[in-house]
Amino acid sequence: MADAPHDDTTAQTESRTEQQGQPDTQGDRPKRRRRRRKSSRPQEAETGASQPSAEREPAPASGAEPGRDDRGPKRRRSRGGRGRKRSGDAAPAPQQRSSRPADADDYDDDDDVISDQPRKRRARPEATVKVENWEEIFEKQTFADLGLRNSVLRGVEDAGFTHPTKIQAELIPLVIEGRDVLGQSRTGTGKTAAFGLPLYHLAQRDLPFQSLILAPTRELAIQITEELRDLGRHTPIRVSAVYGGQKIPTQAARLAEGPEIIVATPGRLWDMKQRGYLHFNNVRFVILDEVDRMLDIGFREDIKTILKSIRTEHQTVFVSATIGEEIERLARSFMKEPARLETTGSSLTVSLVEQHYISVQPWDKRRLLKHVLTHEDPDLTIVFCRMKRTVDDVTRSLTNAGIDAHAIHGDMYQGKRNSVMKLLREGELSVIVASDLAARGLDVDGISHVINYDLPDDPEVYIHRIGRTARAGRDGIAWAFVTPDQGPLLTAIEKLANIHIPEREYPDFKPGPVPRWIEEEKSKEAARTEKLQSRSRHDPPSMPAPAKVDSNRFPGGIVPTKLPPKRLQGRSRTTRSMKGMPSDDTTLPPPATD
Repeated sequence: MADAPHDDTTAQTESRTEQQGQPDTQGDRPKRRRRRRKSSRPQEAETGASQPSAEREPAPASGAEPGRDDRGPKRRRSRGGRGRKRSGDAAPAPQQRSSRPADADDYDDDDDVISDQPRKRRARPEATVKVENWEEIFEKQTFADLGLRNSVLRGVEDAGFTHPTKIQAELIPLVIEGRDVLGQSRTGTGKTAAFGLPLYHLAQRDLPFQSLILAPTRELAIQITEELRDLGRHTPIRVSAVYGGQKIPTQAARLAEGPEIIVATPGRLWDMKQRGYLHFNNVRFVILDEVDRMLDIGFREDIKTILKSIRTEHQTVFVSATIGEEIERLARSFMKEPARLETTGSSLTVSLVEQHYISVQPWDKRRLLKHVLTHEDPDLTIVFCRMKRTVDDVTRSLTNAGIDAHAIHGDMYQGKRNSVMKLLREGELSVIVASDLAARGLDVDGISHVINYDLPDDPEVYIHRIGRTARAGRDGIAWAFVTPDQGPLLTAIEKLANIHIPEREYPDFKPGPVPRWIEEEKSKEAARTEKLQSRSRHDPPSMPAPAKVDSNRFPGGIVPTKLPPKRLQGRSRTTRSMKGMPSDDTTLPPPATD
């Protein structure tokens, strides 16, 4: 099973303008109001005033329990044929909590990232599953064979899945047995459910902060929270997300309720720990998702600090698509005889991804991207760029060409990023231009194409990029734009993934002329190269001018410019050699007499 599909959209706690944190430089009330009307969405007008806004969370009233609301039972959309639709119109009756693991249908959701608004997705063709590749991802046994409790199995059944993936079939029993696990699996094979389902199975009620799940990015933290809530809808276990970009008092109010599972980015988790909003006294499980990415973006010291601060006896699980030497050292430091789960397939990428590369000159990339998006007409496309500035430039170029494209990268305000992600999950977008920030945080149904506008410097990043498509047994397409000087980088990617990426050609695409500044740079570079080659250091020194040559006085006619160094008994006269020797104006002492 792949990461569980999403039932609900992301609900944010602040308005779009307040989240972006942009100062109102104009100071004009009518203009600020007009800007807000422009950014409103059609679906907001359809819901009417009877539905609360999904982007603003009201402050808790005095005397009321913080983080709660009276909206009644959550409405869940149809699974689109992938599972049963829930029945029942009344909210589940509250039950008395105890310290034993829960097996009741009284899940009380604090709803910090999930909205109760029904998702509106535009009509898209259903992704197909290739029957001949089914056994590559899924196991023949069912989730019931893994020993999960009934409340957890009901959530999995409602999600529309019966058979676990290979990583789930191997990881879930090990976690239930109490083992530390170092797990590796290809992208899109259901790693989130692999560690989330046993947490629900082993969780205890009213034991706050017993499970910590660390993720490298905010988007991935929100994504994991949504999936866990979807899978645990029939359990009373609460999940809360803690990440940067959201106001601390808002998250502190939810932490005060004592959720059992915390999904967080390392920096914000440690910050909330230092502020006293949570503690590590009850920690029983520590999950590190996408460990290699957390180490790459600088969370190494934060991870070590958090793991060293946990004094209780706990299980530790590392999950990632790739496992390097540094992850091995980290596992040896904080794990006790971990069980290793490695990819058994011949390739790190799912075979359902149809991969091709397209040769292109750097100055023709934008024209080629427009040509591909126009002629191929993909359903939902993610375009990955190497730099944030390139993301903005490509998005602007596509928008000017009439293509509805939206950007997402780390320099954007959190509110804007959340708005783009919300529209993406609602099916309102068709092209997303993203930096590698989104390579681990996007898990959206229906992503049909992934385009590597810039090849990443690290071949492992390529693996995670194309893992956004072909998830849960669906097929997908991944294209890479390769410039003439990126041949070695493409070879490194093929070696790491153990695959051969064929070339794809577009005969109807005509390359454009070489830009003038490119020709100028080439001419300057050729002149510099010729100048360096003409002045080789191995060439003999040039002869002096004829006027300074006197063949009768100097050998070879070379006139010296300075005197030779002074010699002392065959050695050069230096400061060290003169130590202890009497000066010229001193006399030797008289010889000693009896």
